[in-house]
Amino acid sequence: MSDARRHAPATERNREPIAAILHDVLPASGTVLEVASGTGEHAIHFARGFPALTWQPSDPDPAALASIRAWAEAARLHNLRPPLLLDASTPEWPVDHADAMLCINMVHISPWEATVGLMTGAAKLLPVGRPLVLYGPYIQQGVETAPSNLAFDESLRARDSRWGLRQLEDVAALAQSLGLDLEAVHSMPANNLAVVLRR
Repeated sequence: MSDARRHAPATERNREPIAAILHDVLPASGTVLEVASGTGEHAIHFARGFPALTWQPSDPDPAALASIRAWAEAARLHNLRPPLLLDASTPEWPVDHADAMLCINMVHISPWEATVGLMTGAAKLLPVGRPLVLYGPYIQQGVETAPSNLAFDESLRARDSRWGLRQLEDVAALAQSLGLDLEAVHSMPANNLAVVLRR
């Protein structure tokens, strides 16, 4: 393996459950913009699993971009585009259209401004009726938060006071204010949720 390739153990555990959600909500063709692609392992798996879709990975971290490129070089998939340098919190994105969007494990490991930027970008890029899918841990009103998620939240805030698990209702309200409706919330492995928003 290339030294540039990063590996996230959770990817192997969650990629099939996420793919099952994507199978039900992604369009038959078009471009999927993945925001905060991280290691690039999800991008490889989903590009391989959805050959009729063009997969566009992105990340703000140069080391992550190098990892994505290294995985892509090994996979040689026709429908996987080179990764873009994209910081969700900035107003200018290096892409002007997406037929669907996916964001895995970013909302809690970034400042709130990144979530605001993500929703703003989705509202600009997505055609009416197309989805933005989020994956990660959230806090929900009326639902007991797993002790492991509480501990995770505490560790995130210790690393950066701007990070931490978000209240799902706050994320949904932000999305709705920008024209993205909450369509579904799915329970996922390891106390995570898949959240489907649609423009």
